[in-house]
Amino acid sequence: MKTKWPVLQYDSWKDTLATVHRWTQVVGKIRLRKMPWLNHSWHVTLFVSPTGLTTGSVPYDGGLFQIDFDFVHHRLRICTSEGRQEQLELRPMAVADFYHALFEKLKQLSVDVEIFTMPAELENPIPFEEDYTNRSYDAARMQDCWRAMVQIHTVFMRFRSGFTGKVSPVHFFWGAFDLAVTRFSGRDAPVHTGSAPNMPDRVMQEAYSKEVSSCGFWPGNDSFPQAAFYSYAYPSPEGFASQPVQPAGAYFDNTLGEFILPYSVVQQSSDPEKTLLDFLQSTYEAAANTAHWDRHALECDLSPFENAYGCFRV
Repeated sequence: MKTKWPVLQYDSWKDTLATVHRWTQVVGKIRLRKMPWLNHSWHVTLFVSPTGLTTGSVPYDGGLFQIDFDFVHHRLRICTSEGRQEQLELRPMAVADFYHALFEKLKQLSVDVEIFTMPAELENPIPFEEDYTNRSYDAARMQDCWRAMVQIHTVFMRFRSGFTGKVSPVHFFWGAFDLAVTRFSGRDAPVHTGSAPNMPDRVMQEAYSKEVSSCGFWPGNDSFPQAAFYSYAYPSPEGFASQPVQPAGAYFDNTLGEFILPYSVVQQSSDPEKTLLDFLQSTYEAAANTAHWDRHALECDLSPFENAYGCFRV
């Protein structure tokens, strides 16, 4: 029987992760080009679905289309509001082959789109149409990662609900391959001076134009070879890094400038949901308290609504 929180070992699927990361960038850039712009680049993200990751509804000349990664049946599906559908099998396949096959399917569905084919936020990137290096797909390991994201998504949604201020959706950023949710204080932030490969500075500056407390899940990379949860504040308040947080396995990483909780701590916990919620709440409080957020105005007590839910009739 499969556990709700699968084991994730970076070394066992890093080649698959590298390939699927680039596949999601191809699909994410299609959404980027066809969606109206939203603040903080929220229009570019994908979302966790009951079978994988999805673009949700995207406009085109014929109405709406949607692209779904199905990590249960290992298919990429494209459907339109005109009732038409195309699909690709997800299997070991070079990024270049995936790119060309997907755009051929889009052409057959009369979805007209062009994208900038250089991967974003990756060192030494290869244009999608030329990438025959990344070609791995371990279906079982990819499904494990998605199953973990299903559980994480549920906890993130619960955490998000206790905040009445501006807060992002729970969404998947294909640039870094992370699932994230961000709370905002309502105050402006200083101009962001950081950068990322193939990411215009103006995009980063707008994304971090407001004061935030952000948390997320990331499956790791060669420099940090483990799945982990993170939480950071921008700008980082004085004293933030030294705040006590929960659970016992959480720590502040001075190199990353973030609080980190290894995924394995949550996965092995007797109560993974509570363990993760403790990390999300305590690191948010570390940011909000040291930055002097107006917590009374920004937070809400949901317990009266949760307790009365069974009495609601619609």
